Amino acid sequence: MLTQEQNELIQMTGPGTKMGDVMRRYWTPALLSWELSEPDCSPVRVKLLGEELIAFKDTDGKIGLVDNYCPHRRASLFFGRNEECGLRCVYHGWKFDVDGNCVDMPSEPAESNFKDKVKVTAYPCLELGGVIWTYMGPPEKQPQPPMFEWTQVAETHRSVTKVLQESNWSQALEGGIDSIHASWLHNNDLSDKVKLESRSPSSSIEVELTDYGYNYGSVRPLSQDEGNFVRAYHYIMPYTQIRPNQVRSESPSVSGHMWVPMDNENCMVFNWTYTLGQAPMTEKQKTRSEGVDGFYKWVDATKGFRSILNMDNDYGIDREVQRTKTFTGIEGATNLQDRAIQESMGFLYDRTKEHLATTDRAIIMARQLLVQAARTVEDGGTPPGVAPTYYGIRAIEKVLPSDVRWQDALHDEIFEGEGYSPVVS
Repeated sequence: MLTQEQNELIQMTGPGTKMGDVMRRYWTPALLSWELSEPDCSPVRVKLLGEELIAFKDTDGKIGLVDNYCPHRRASLFFGRNEECGLRCVYHGWKFDVDGNCVDMPSEPAESNFKDKVKVTAYPCLELGGVIWTYMGPPEKQPQPPMFEWTQVAETHRSVTKVLQESNWSQALEGGIDSIHASWLHNNDLSDKVKLESRSPSSSIEVELTDYGYNYGSVRPLSQDEGNFVRAYHYIMPYTQIRPNQVRSESPSVSGHMWVPMDNENCMVFNWTYTLGQAPMTEKQKTRSEGVDGFYKWVDATKGFRSILNMDNDYGIDREVQRTKTFTGIEGATNLQDRAIQESMGFLYDRTKEHLATTDRAIIMARQLLVQAARTVEDGGTPPGVAPTYYGIRAIEKVLPSDVRWQDALHDEIFEGEGYSPVVS
């Protein structure tokens, strides 16, 4: 368990907080690319790290992310006109470009130079992998672009979605990097005795530190003849997980999540999947991840990407289904089951009252890395995961002989991608 001070350090990410200073050292996912569909399209509200922001795409296709509030009289720029390479406040006509410069102030006399003295807070953006990213930290410390392998494959081989989670970002992260819960929470067929996680409901968790965070393995023993079912993941500081999906998939793929803090009580979960090899995503995979009958059947993109099944309706739990079919009685995407349980812990999880077990090693290590990163940044240093050492890494799952170390057997595939060659756009 953590002390109250450590608990609050990890949870609070607003301006001026220690963890907020850490978060601002990375490129942060802000929107999906399709939310700004074309030049001069409607502005979009964004909340990141406790800041209320407005995103827009200007006439030349450049992306701006600026403070929600006009620096004149604090009117919301969400109601602004996106026109002629700038966002114009409708209150008095002040207009700002993507860099935050005031480029027009029609309410002032023509001879006035006041507009040259006024700026609105603006953050640099880039578009990569179907996501619009922003950097909110010190300009002189801006890192290289977040070129995860999934951002580099062709669009036909990739899917990206997002959903609001109504809890602190850190408990969402910890739920994601917890491997053992898949044997229980995501047991969606109580009669299935073949699923590898169900056959071995416990596992050993082995964590290997890296310069971007850590690589960790979940080792589930099967029968003596079969060996161990190993899932090798990555945790990339501060909020990214990469997980494998090769043994049980008709099209081998790698997936992951980014649990991005909006404020202290909400985060936006970005979900992505990409296929390995030459084959594009199958129709089944595309429908499951982003089709009308798939992800956005359960998530309302018009209402802040909130799940349609949520805490207000108990996530649609069906007690009869729970008794006879699935472990939770909550049907739909596995992410819905994750959100239900993680949100049930409260908006801000009290870690001073928990009792961690041996299978919580990945969670314990993530907390240690975050606390240490806060100290490092406070002392003027660089936290893990800023350097591009995570470029090209993969998550891999395989059944291995019991006497074989997964760290040795899977090393080349995890860190060098041997055996797969994703199609690059």
